Amino acid sequence: MAAKLRKGDKVIVLAGKDKGAKGEIKSIDPKAGKAVVEGVNMAVRHVKQSQNSQGGRTPKAMPIQLSNLAAVDANGKATRVGFRMDGDNKVRFSKTTGDAI
Repeated sequence: MAAKLRKGDKVIVLAGKDKGAKGEIKSIDPKAGKAVVEGVNMAVRHVKQSQNSQGGRTPKAMPIQLSNLAAVDANGKATRVGFRMDGDNKVRFSKTTGDAI
């Protein structure tokens, strides 16, 4: 099945503690069905001091379920993603506006 959400897409969170938050997808794990979105689902990780970096508590974005994410259209609202053929190319498009993503 083709990926409806990809790395670099702007998304909005539909459910969970960060509902309504917007961000950009940094990485995707299609096998687990999860994505890491910047600024969403943040957790504090303790980092040990090393020769190269200062130790301490650093915030880190944790994976979130793909079903809790929706693409953002040109109007800034959540939209579903569809597929269509433009000539010989298969493109993703926003169901609300009809614009190619």
